[in-house]
Amino acid sequence: MDYRYATKEYNNENMARVVGRSLPISTKKSVEVCNFIRNKTTSQAKEILQRVINKKQAIPFRIYTKDLGHKRGIGPGRYPKNVAIEINNLIEAVEANAQFKGLNTSDLQIKHICAHMASRPWRYGRKRRRKAKRTSIEIIVEEKKAKEGKEKAQRKKGKENKK
Repeated sequence: MDYRYATKEYNNENMARVVGRSLPISTKKSVEVCNFIRNKTTSQAKEILQRVINKKQAIPFRIYTKDLGHKRGIGPGRYPKNVAIEINNLIEAVEANAQFKGLNTSDLQIKHICAHMASRPWRYGRKRRRKAKRTSIEIIVEEKKAKEGKEKAQRKKGKENKK
C-alpha cells in the first residue's frame, strides 16, 4: 500500500525522504520536537537531539503545555528522550537515502517534518487494558543551494545602493 505524504512539494532531483511508521512514542511530544527542528540542517538537528537525550537541552513545548513546569530561559519544556532517539534514527536514515541518491549530505535542510497519530492497538493485560501510543513521522530533506545565499546578498546590496 502506498504512503501518502502530507506535502505535495517533493522534487526527486534534490530531495530525499523517509517515513517511520507506528513508532512506539507519544504523538504530542513528537509534534513538539518536530516543530522545534523544522527548517534546521540535519547536523544541527542531530546535535540538538543528542543534547536532549543527554538532558542538556530541553525542548520548548508550545502547544501541549497543560500542567507543565518551566525550564530556565525557554518557558514550558521537557526532555523527550524516547522521541529524540527515534527521530535521530530517522534523520540518519534520510541522510543515507540522500547519499544513495547522490546528494551532498553536509548541506541537507529539513524541509518537511511532521508527526501523525498511528494505530492504537490494545496493550496486553489481564485485569485492565490500555491503548499503546503509536506515531508515524515523515521527514523530507532538501539539499541547500549555495547560490541562494549569494543571490540574496546581491539583492540586499542592490537595495542599499538604490537608497
